[in-house]
Amino acid sequence: MDKIREQIKNPLVSGIGGLVVGLLVGLLVGWVIWPVQYKDAAPEHLQIGFQEDYLSMAIDSFRVNPDVPLAQRRWKDLGPGASDVLKALEDQSTPATIGAINQFKAAVVTTAAITGATEAAPVPGEPGTTTTETKKTSPLGTVLLVMCGLTLLLGIGFGIVYLLKSRNKPVTITPAMQAQEAARQAEWTDYSTTGGEPPISQFMASYKIGDDLFDDSFSIDSPNGEFLGECGVGISETIGVGDPKKVTAFEVWLFDKNDIQTVTKVLMSAHAFENEAILHRLSAKGEPVLAEPGGQITLETATLRLTASIHDMNYGEGALPEKSFFDTLILEIAVWQKA
Repeated sequence: MDKIREQIKNPLVSGIGGLVVGLLVGLLVGWVIWPVQYKDAAPEHLQIGFQEDYLSMAIDSFRVNPDVPLAQRRWKDLGPGASDVLKALEDQSTPATIGAINQFKAAVVTTAAITGATEAAPVPGEPGTTTTETKKTSPLGTVLLVMCGLTLLLGIGFGIVYLLKSRNKPVTITPAMQAQEAARQAEWTDYSTTGGEPPISQFMASYKIGDDLFDDSFSIDSPNGEFLGECGVGISETIGVGDPKKVTAFEVWLFDKNDIQTVTKVLMSAHAFENEAILHRLSAKGEPVLAEPGGQITLETATLRLTASIHDMNYGEGALPEKSFFDTLILEIAVWQKA
């Protein structure tokens, strides 16, 4: 529920949500609750069969009342497809009807071509006059339509404002991002050149002060994809108060699915390692090891062996004791499967 509330506070999510809700309400109102109704549609909007019936009646009417302007208006009401409808009637004509068809054709086609006659203004109530009547809307329907329109406009407005702010907002480089970049640039050990057996898994864990949630973990798999265990490094102990956290010790751990316990060693700053109280307290978590540039620690379980090499490390500076907390730490972790 908290995650949903956080998403709702996001202007982009709110804008898109308002847009979707506005569209759905508009479709519901316009197509389900008060759908538009049409009547007295123009003949050109009828099906082809009804257009033929309409033209047949117009021809019969012209035979009885040879009113050329009225015939031309009815002809034009059929729109661009009038010639096709007339052709269809000619194909279906009989000797008794062909004469009336030709008379009508001469009036509406030949006469118009010779005289350049234009369409007469529609007269309300006259045949051929096209009237479109929309639905009758209630006050509630009008209010709903206005609300839908406002919701849609607000959604679009929120979206535009968010995009403009995002475009002008500077990119924030977080400590975690800095650590990832440092790990990406670190040079990996090529164990194939050492003459030994290459590890089955190799990882790079990187910490930068300010990454208070630092906790890197990695899955260990065999060459054929079988899960063998996990390993990782995380914050074990901090010193001082305030933000960001000042990390004085890290836990390096190894889990073997074929073993009954997780092996842990504590990588400590020089200050923590020399402080008997801190050293005694952290010894309960695992074997304490002093962190030194280029140093290595080894962890072993029933079927796995892990080596963590310190690629790079720097202490932070401030009011706390010297060499008491880490500013950066990069560990290269390599895992071998025991024979």
